[in-house]
Formats: sequence, structure tokens, C-alpha cells
Amino acid sequence: MPESLSLRRLPSALQKCLLLSLACCALAAQAQVPADNPDWQETEAPAPPPFNPRQLVSVDMPPYVSMKFGVDPATLAVTPDGIVRYVMVAVSPSGSVNAFFEGIRCATGEVKSYARANAQGVWTLVKEPEWRRLNGKQPSKHALALAQQGVCEGNATAGSAAQILRNLKSK
Repeated sequence: MPESLSLRRLPSALQKCLLLSLACCALAAQAQVPADNPDWQETEAPAPPPFNPRQLVSVDMPPYVSMKFGVDPATLAVTPDGIVRYVMVAVSPSGSVNAFFEGIRCATGEVKSYARANAQGVWTLVKEPEWRRLNGKQPSKHALALAQQGVCEGNATAGSAAQILRNLKSK
């Protein structure tokens, strides 16, 4: 009889263990997402760097996007404040080239556009650059694609510029 009694109690004990396990997992997940640092300060963005549209590391975009996107590896930099800055180059099917000097902040899931360049490579600074959500309403999702394909690992930068380039090339 003691065995049958312990079998009846097993489901209740399992339920408690499962609930405890789920609670522990939820707490662990919360602990891995760092709270935004209210004292965080962005370092001053440098002048937009020159770029070479012939040496791009491609960024995969959804099939409905006709433009080809890529990052010039010579422009990729990880700054001490946790921002990954880069030049993203967009090439239209007709061969027209545009570029964007941007930064991604993985800790908050945001992107900022500092400058845009025309086909001749002439930069125009964004008058009041602002951080925007990566998954927010944007005309193009290239920054989100870049973040997902190698710049960010969850809420953290995926490492050095060299590591990020390895990630992008191995996707």
C-alpha cells in the first residue's frame, strides 16, 4: 500500500516541481536582460567615413526587397559605449547607390542614422539624429536585419568588429 500512496502523491509533487522550475526560468530570463543604464552617455559620433561599394558584406533581406544591402567592413566599429557604427550601402536594381552612416545599440534594440550619402558619395548629416526602435515603423528594415544577422546577441553586442564580420560572413 505505501507504493500506491506515493504514486497518488507523485502528480502533485511533479506539479509543484514544474511550477518551481518555470518560476526559476522566468527569473533567470529577467536577470539576463540588462536594465537600461540611466547614466549611459553616447560617445560623439565621428564624421561619416568614406565607403567602398565594391567590398560589401551582404545583409540578407526579405525577398520582396528589390535593393541589395551590404556593410562596408572597413567602416564597422564597436565603440566603448556599446554602439556598433557602420556604413550600410543600398544598391538598386538599376545600379544606383545610396549609403547610410548608422549606429545600433543592442542593449536597447535601437538604431540611429547619423548621415546619408548619395551616389557620388557626398554625405549629408541628419540634422537631429534620434534613436528609433529597430523593430519600429521604418521604411526599410536593413538595420534590424543587420542586428539579427551578426551585430547583436540578444541585448548585447556580438563582440568585436572582427567577430561581427565573421558572423555576417558565416550567415
